[in-house]
Parts: sequence; C-alpha cells; structure tokens
Amino acid sequence: MFEGKRILITGGTGTVGRSLLEAILLERPEVIRIYSRDEFKQFELQQQYQGTPNLRFLLGDIRDYYRLERALEGIDYVFHTAALKHVPACEYNPFEAVQTNVVGTQNVIQAALESGVKKVIFTSTDKAISPTNAMGATKLMAERLIVAAEYQKGSGSTVFSAVRFGNVMSSRGSVIPLFVKQIREKRAITLTSPDMTRFMMTVSEATRLTMDAMQLADGGEVFVFKMPIVRLGDLAQVIIELVCEKYGIKVSEVEIQQIGLRPGEKMYEELMTFEESRNAYEYPHMYAIPAPFGGKLSSKHQIKKASVGNYSSKSGQTLTKDEIRSLLKVELLKER
Repeated sequence: MFEGKRILITGGTGTVGRSLLEAILLERPEVIRIYSRDEFKQFELQQQYQGTPNLRFLLGDIRDYYRLERALEGIDYVFHTAALKHVPACEYNPFEAVQTNVVGTQNVIQAALESGVKKVIFTSTDKAISPTNAMGATKLMAERLIVAAEYQKGSGSTVFSAVRFGNVMSSRGSVIPLFVKQIREKRAITLTSPDMTRFMMTVSEATRLTMDAMQLADGGEVFVFKMPIVRLGDLAQVIIELVCEKYGIKVSEVEIQQIGLRPGEKMYEELMTFEESRNAYEYPHMYAIPAPFGGKLSSKHQIKKASVGNYSSKSGQTLTKDEIRSLLKVELLKER
C-alpha cells in the first residue's frame, strides 16, 4: 500500500509513531516525514536511521496550523498519533489537552483537506468512552471531529477514520516501564489498586492494526481493536517476577505500595458503548463502528454484525498470570 507513496506521522517520535516508521520503511515509500516537537527524540531517531535517504524530520507542533500545512504538502497518507496522553498531566492542565488533542486534531483535518491527502488515520483511546478525565474527554472530541470531517468535507476527497487503543505496553508514560524503574531503583512499586482492570496490547499489535485500519478505511469509521484484559495486581506480580529474574533481585525484597486512584482514573475501561455496539461490525481482530450520519461499510469487507453489549474490562475475562507472562516477556525485556 505504501510503496512509492509519501507518508507523514504526527507524533512520529513517540512509541507508536516510531514503530509505524519501522514497519512502513519496509514497504519502500518515497518519503516518510516525522513531524513532532520533541527535538531530542528527533535527534535520537536521526542517529538510529543515519543513511536512510527517504526519511525527513520536521520540527513542529500540531497546534501550529501553518507549519502543519507546509509539512503536509504532497503527502498521500497521514498517521495522526500526536497527543497529550498522560491522565494526571491533562487533569492538571486541561486547556493544554484541549489545545493539542482537540484544536491540534482539527488543524490536521483542515491541513489534510487543503493538501489533498488521500487518507488520515487518528489514534484514539479507550479512555474516550464514558470519559471521567480531561484526557479521555479531549480524545472523544477529537474522535468526533475526525468522524464529522468525513461528512463535512464537501468536495474534498480525503478519507478520515479513527482507531481506538487500550494501553500500549512499554510505551512512554505507561505503567510497565514505571514498574521496572521502581523495582530496580527502589525495590518497591506504587499500585493504584490490584483490582483495577485495563485493556492492553503490544506495540507491534498496535502498529499492525493501525496499518490494517489505514487499508480498510472507507471513511468515518472508528476501528476498535480486540484487546486482552489485564488485572493490575496480576500484572504487577508478573513484572516483579520477570524483572527480578532478569536483574538477579530477590522477589521478597520488592514491596507493593497501594496508593489509590489518581484524579480522573477509573477502576475499569470500556472499548465500546452499548449504543455503539448496536451499529458495529466485527472483524476477526477488531470491530468497526460506521459513521453515525449515513455511514456504512462497503460490501467488499466480509464482516458480520457485532454482538450488542457493553464492551468493558470490568466484565470481560482477564488474562491468567501465565498468559500475562507470555504476552510481556518479549516486550518487557526490550530496552526502549
């Protein structure tokens, strides 16, 4: 799909952005532009990919429409991964979350239309469902902007769709690298609640499915990936065992300190609301929610109607510790 094409990744120095870069390069694109405001991360990435002729690094913020418009000139496909994602930081600085996650996304939409981009895929989060925090609320609004762009674009030909993630393992700011650091440095981890549940996926899964969504998108859909559910107490125990095994630390030396929920956090997350599930379709590895205003999925996709219900980490089957260990072993032991 990407051979000979021109791709831009907003937030391209983040965990998912970097993984997308690695995967897309294998398809021999004409150029990939990495657009982010993180100068140091761009420098690191430049060092890693020295001698790659079809890679460009553009400093810029999605809040800056005119910079974004120039960056999108001549681009075929956009992966929009740039966002403020840290729940406590967004809770404490809500208008900053609005400026990046909402205004920034509208800037991407408008610049893509002006530049004649073929497709834009926006990466959202399960926290956008029944949000209880500023991060989730702004990502929900960004989802709505992407979906609305599909039927408000007039004569524009750009296709807009979104994908909805759970927690991406080992991404920056996620709980897994935090636990590893705490175990190694303090022999203790801080745990909100052992009974908290979360949807989790590996970086490689997030990348593959985002690229699948880019290929499948007809316009206005939200693709929701099927993700395993992890109980936080079980996750903590497995991480302690793996880290202690790797670094020669005694498991008995590591203390678990319960700190309770942080502002804006929920005990569980949702992938899809009951109302969304009534219109959703099911692929083997994900769901697709058509646009609410006349949206439909083309008949080329061999899919079936999804079961109606509330897709929540509260009621779903959680992974066993052995299953968590298998899922984590490769991801956790990578140095990111």
